[in-house]
Amino acid sequence: MDDGFLADFIAMTRVPAPLRTAIAAFPGSRIREVSESAFGRPGIIPLWFGESDRETPGFIRDACGRALAEGKTFYTPGRGIPELRQALAEYLTKLHGPQVAVDRITVAASGVSAIMMVMETLVDPGDNVVLAVPLWPNCADSIAMLGAEPRRVALRPNHVGWVLDLDQLFDACDHRTRALFLNSPGNPTGWMMPAEQIAEVLAFCRRKQIWLITDEVYDRIVYGRNTAPSVLDIAGPDDPVIAINSFSKSWCMTGWRLGWVVAPPGYGEALAKVQEFNTSGANTMAQHAGIAALKQGEPFIKEIVEQYGRARDLVVQRLGGMARVRLVRPEAAFYAFFQVDGMNDSLSFAKRLVAETKVGLAPGIAFGPEGEGWLRLCFAASLGKLSEALDRLAPNLS
Repeated sequence: MDDGFLADFIAMTRVPAPLRTAIAAFPGSRIREVSESAFGRPGIIPLWFGESDRETPGFIRDACGRALAEGKTFYTPGRGIPELRQALAEYLTKLHGPQVAVDRITVAASGVSAIMMVMETLVDPGDNVVLAVPLWPNCADSIAMLGAEPRRVALRPNHVGWVLDLDQLFDACDHRTRALFLNSPGNPTGWMMPAEQIAEVLAFCRRKQIWLITDEVYDRIVYGRNTAPSVLDIAGPDDPVIAINSFSKSWCMTGWRLGWVVAPPGYGEALAKVQEFNTSGANTMAQHAGIAALKQGEPFIKEIVEQYGRARDLVVQRLGGMARVRLVRPEAAFYAFFQVDGMNDSLSFAKRLVAETKVGLAPGIAFGPEGEGWLRLCFAASLGKLSEALDRLAPNLS
């Protein structure tokens, strides 16, 4: 047999090596699926992703430029440069009261990387992690990716806001529960956990000797107060608490990929080991920019939260007047998460909306089965852009 023919035959019949079952089973991002369905079309108003339309402020960009000009382009310590960790310790202590020591802080290459690092550090195959949902999908998927079980406890909307039933949350825990995971303020709902409930959850985790992991990336995007209630307000340094945060939302730094983790003393070295296998550490220049954000950013945060508050009022008023829409006024974050009467396939509906109206929204199914029948609109945009988007949406939602 001709050698060339044999080689071609083998190439045509070769079976590709299989992926891990858990990875192969994951769906792609439903939000990106909607955005890619409209890729390249002119005139789209993109309200699907969770980011502001504001650029990163100049004082942060300037700090990055200075770091580049000074040749700060080399590897950094695995847990972050000392200056940034110190700035984070001072920032968090000022925000939450109890001192947050430097040795509890690990800098990460984004908030989502921090979530994955924490799960890799704590979760074994066969464990479970209990989550309040609907929730940004990466949180639950990172658990499943490691061969553990995400257990979902649904938030419920009522006439004043979203509510978490703590009895249901606690009943979902068993001898295989490794952690409770709470995102407050929440994406996509804008739910903000009351301080009294945080105290109850912390007491439960102490009794059961399980971890409490909190995703607090929207902690400064709150209305009528300076910051959201946090477990860091009351937890001691040795409590089983890990708090995750990011520079993305509060300082309009989504593209910088910079976050942090607060953990008990001694756990930072384990996080550093895991980070070594993932990213080796955060971007050097971004870390210097992060110092500027922490030290100079309070006026900017105040400014954008006031802008988002006006945007929230506009969106809630306009959507609330549309006949098919049911929504709860968000307490925090910058999302309107709303239900549409008669809509039971949010992915198809979001694709149709962007095709017909050129307004991009996130389908509720992206946040888990509890989100089906809902859509998410990011209102971190100018009032003019939002008004135009709502005008376009009205015929399909009224």
